[in-house]
Amino acid sequence: MLQQILRAPALKAVLIQALAFPLMLGLVYLLARAGVGMSWLAVAVLQGVLAALLSWRAGLARWWWAIALLFAPALLAAGALDLPPVLFLLVFVFLLGLYWSTFRTQVPFYPSGPAVWREVAQLIVDRPGVRLVDIGSGLGGLVLDLARRRPDGHFTGIELAPLPWLASRLRARLSASGARFVRGDYVALDFASYDVVFAYLSPAVMTALWLQAEKQMLPGSMLLSYEFRIAARAPDKTIAATECGPLLYVWCF
Repeated sequence: MLQQILRAPALKAVLIQALAFPLMLGLVYLLARAGVGMSWLAVAVLQGVLAALLSWRAGLARWWWAIALLFAPALLAAGALDLPPVLFLLVFVFLLGLYWSTFRTQVPFYPSGPAVWREVAQLIVDRPGVRLVDIGSGLGGLVLDLARRRPDGHFTGIELAPLPWLASRLRARLSASGARFVRGDYVALDFASYDVVFAYLSPAVMTALWLQAEKQMLPGSMLLSYEFRIAARAPDKTIAATECGPLLYVWCF
């Protein structure tokens, strides 16, 4: 667990900001000695540029470059707005509930959509009593939709973040759905218990997902991944759920 946390990009991003800070101070000092004054905004932008360059050099994904670039200017802007401190606390609690341990799992909140749900429904149309699990089910849209379409099936969503999990539970209860939602980490599941595993995760975990699927999934079962491919094996089927959107990949066991 500790090694996984230490390898987390979020921790690297924090350390990069800390490393960029003395570099920024040194440059500001040298510019001041040369008679070049800098505004607070210019200092924040300089901090962001240095952090973005270090993020690139450290091999972080491109979205971390943007976060590194905008972090200091965003802090400066937030301070200038003179917002009440409780607002920052509320935003923090909301984001914590939404993303939870994304810093460790490297799987942010990625909702799919009705077009994908329809394609998944077509893939399981000839599987009576199908058992499907959505790993990282978010707000539960796919699971609720399939449970409505296929009352004979058994549809489960597992979600680690408490806020989306709670929202999906409430949606299922209010709609009297037979869908089941569990709060937890999908790595603790036994994929042998399911005929179909659906994933909309992130590139960072696809190798580990494939190792788990290859070890646990039974003959005749399917692994579905929206948008993100598995490098170790080409998909058996590729589906364009939308005209210009990501693809749905299918692996048959």
